[in-house]
Amino acid sequence: MHAYPSGGGVLQHGLAEAQARQAVTVAAWLRYPTELDTQLMDLTGPGGSARLDRVTGAEADEGAWAPEPHAWRTWVDEVVASWAACLLGTPALVTAALTALAGSTRAAGETVGFRRLSHPNQNDRQAAALLRHPDLLAPVAELHRAQLEDLLESSVPSSS
Repeated sequence: MHAYPSGGGVLQHGLAEAQARQAVTVAAWLRYPTELDTQLMDLTGPGGSARLDRVTGAEADEGAWAPEPHAWRTWVDEVVASWAACLLGTPALVTAALTALAGSTRAAGETVGFRRLSHPNQNDRQAAALLRHPDLLAPVAELHRAQLEDLLESSVPSSS
C-alpha cells in the first residue's frame, strides 16, 4: 500500500486497501489450498521479502530497514505477493482464480465476496490506479506469473 498509494483521502485509501487484501487473500488461498498447507507454511516460514526488495528497488533503502520495526518482512511470501500483483493487474486471472477456488475447501462456507477485486467500480479503479497499474506491477507480477497461470489452467475446467 505504501508503494502504490491511493489518490488521497481516507475513503480512497480504504478502497485501495480492500482491493489489495482481496488479491492477497485469493493468492494465499490458491497457494495454500488446505489448512495443512497453511500450518506447514507457519512452521517453515514463507521466505521473506529480500528478492521483492531487490526487484522493486526497496533494497536501496536497506540501511533504513532496522530489524525490529520491520520484522514482518521475514514473513512476506514472495509467491503470494507476486500472485496478488498478477490478480490486481490482470482481470482474466481474477476470473480464473475465483473459478478455481469455487469448489475448494478454502472457500467452502465463506461468505467473503471479492467484488472489489473482480468487478471494481469507478471509485475502486480511481482509488487503486497505481496499485493496479500493469507497468508498476510487472516487476513483482512476473516473478511467479507462469506458475500462477499453470495452476489456474490445470484447476479451471475447460469450456469445450
